[in-house]
Amino acid sequence: MISISTVLAPLLQLWYLIPIVLIIAFFRTSTGKGIIGEFLVNISAKLKLDKNQYHLIKNVTLPTEYGTTQIDHIIVSEYGIFVVETKNMKGWIFGNEKQKLWTQKIYKYTNKFQNPLHQNYKHVKTIQSALDIEEDKIFSVIVFTGDSTFKTEMPNNVKHGISYIDYIKSKTHRIIPKEKVKEIISSIESGRLSRTFKTNRDHVKHVKNIIEEKSKRKACPKCGSELVLRVAKRGANKGNQFYGCSNYPKCKYTTQLA
Repeated sequence: MISISTVLAPLLQLWYLIPIVLIIAFFRTSTGKGIIGEFLVNISAKLKLDKNQYHLIKNVTLPTEYGTTQIDHIIVSEYGIFVVETKNMKGWIFGNEKQKLWTQKIYKYTNKFQNPLHQNYKHVKTIQSALDIEEDKIFSVIVFTGDSTFKTEMPNNVKHGISYIDYIKSKTHRIIPKEKVKEIISSIESGRLSRTFKTNRDHVKHVKNIIEEKSKRKACPKCGSELVLRVAKRGANKGNQFYGCSNYPKCKYTTQLA
């Protein structure tokens, strides 16, 4: 008769594979992919940017009037303040500067996601308000990592991989005095919330609340803008209520009340 120890012995000899499998599984999750993307941005900034000229500040959570906002990377220099938002995605990416929603396509799978330029705008305004600095000294930068390809022409500040470094280096005019750079770095470091599990947990909870609130609103299936309740002023349906796109007249989608 074969004992249990005889059966388990070969498996126990491979115990070291368990953490490896768990690590691989983690980095296949959206959280793990996000960490990989941010790591690539971090390491490329350290290797490609002169550390005497450019100062990288990572994972900054700042308090706002309505909760908190979390910024992936802030790069401070005499050439400006670069607020970097990272997107680790795969597939084909479609979008332009003005669209509220961009599109990700992976074969037959289609996914709509928030225009990252709009998302990063809130980060830029938070930094501007916190530092009391002119808006033209702050630059929004979007970096896509992962196996993704742009299928539409993107704005100059939307880049893939380490090409975002070229955008940063394209700013060659010194617009912030050297002594002011040190002051800005100090202000960000002192104003940020502590980098703790609780800070991250509270921010995630805040974001989930925002998503839940948005999910309660009706969204236009054509452009993604909010549908608003209106009253017909003419025609056979005069006086009747209906939902119309808030982006009218650019989008003329309407639907009857359920």
